[in-house]
Amino acid sequence: MQDDVTIKRLYWHSRRGMWELDLLLIPFLEHCYPQLDEADKARYQTLIDQEDQDLFIWLMRREWPADAELRRIVQMIVDYAETTSNNQYRTL
Repeated sequence: MQDDVTIKRLYWHSRRGMWELDLLLIPFLEHCYPQLDEADKARYQTLIDQEDQDLFIWLMRREWPADAELRRIVQMIVDYAETTSNNQYRTL
């Protein structure tokens, strides 16, 4: 289990300069991240180290990351955003 400092750091780094990214990353972090296995948690941490422009392109499904590990976590975030019943992102 990760400590509160790690979660707070992830929350801080998940807040981006683009509102669209915040709407995808923050709910995923809050609702899905705690249940991820350690490998997927590491993938998420690697993902949020990427540039906003890349994240936007990937999370808006304009392109997929070349790296299979990043592609996996991007797909998980996109799937969550598209299937959650309390979904404010449908307008994106």
